[in-house]
Amino acid sequence: MDATLATDVLKEALLKYPKTKIFNLDQGSQYTSYEHTQFLKQHDIQISMNGKGRSIDNIMIERFFRTLKHGNIYISDYQSIKELKEGVKAYMYKYNFKRFHSAIGYKKPMNMYLEYLKNVG
Repeated sequence: MDATLATDVLKEALLKYPKTKIFNLDQGSQYTSYEHTQFLKQHDIQISMNGKGRSIDNIMIERFFRTLKHGNIYISDYQSIKELKEGVKAYMYKYNFKRFHSAIGYKKPMNMYLEYLKNVG
């Protein structure tokens, strides 16, 4: 992954969702690049960076990636990048819109998010 991809994904997210106050990231070169950090600064988004080699600092997203890998990627026989993208997209939809999560009182994440937006807006 390079800085352009990471920054483009961030730009796309900001077109779809409200701006976050803090953006937590690891010390990957794509995130520490001038391009990416400048974009965050230009949009007045505070940068929160994990300590070097400390994935535990970002435990929530690390746990999600584990769930994604074990619940979808490792058990699927994707034959192309296109299949992988479609499979992950379908999994993300299920994860956010259909799956009940015990950590949030057996509610669906997207319902919780939409409720949050309604209350802050």
